[in-house]
Amino acid sequence: MPIATYGHYGFALLLVPTAAADYLEYERFQLLDHIAGPINEGKVKVFSIDSINNDSWMNNQVHPKHKTWRHQQWNHYVYNEVVPFIRNQTSPGTPIITCGASFGALHSMNLFLKRPDLINGVIAMSGVYDLTEYSKGHYDEDVYFNSPMHYMPNLTDHTVLEQIRQSGHVHILSGSGPYEDPSSSGRFAKILYDKGIGYELDIWGTEWPHDWNTWKAMLPHYLETRF
Repeated sequence: MPIATYGHYGFALLLVPTAAADYLEYERFQLLDHIAGPINEGKVKVFSIDSINNDSWMNNQVHPKHKTWRHQQWNHYVYNEVVPFIRNQTSPGTPIITCGASFGALHSMNLFLKRPDLINGVIAMSGVYDLTEYSKGHYDEDVYFNSPMHYMPNLTDHTVLEQIRQSGHVHILSGSGPYEDPSSSGRFAKILYDKGIGYELDIWGTEWPHDWNTWKAMLPHYLETRF
């Protein structure tokens, strides 16, 4: 699967597409133009990957078990192929921060929380962290273990929890305009709070809808002020 790379130095920002999009989505919608400053300054090196949502959660022609199987394959692809690729392009100690908007926010959060030994933090924009919002009523063990709203309250592994707590970069962002769901971000933040996990919950105003103009304002602001 292709990976688009932007920049030459800095921490690694791993961009996950929104819904049915591909690895060039963030370039097409000009989000890369809005973070050109941090990229050109050597603060961040960006890696943008494909999703397989069209063959998993958004494919209504296949059995739900096929959807979960394909999603698990994608998780393994990120951990076993993308992360080593990033290490080879940067260094073994370079921090990796996942980032995504909309459905990509859920995937970005899930990737980080499941493997904080590989992923160092997350910037999640306009996300809903309950996978049953996308699974069309299907619920099984695979859905549970990829739905942060479900598995995080029951996570008790001390090592994993401590790795998450040490991140310092759990950023949960949402607008309050049309098609946004800031209450979902708030509910998920409460789960992190109950687990003693530090996070930043930032809810923007009603002038910020679930759309690219919001994300093109959010991401450069966070790259410039939090990293």
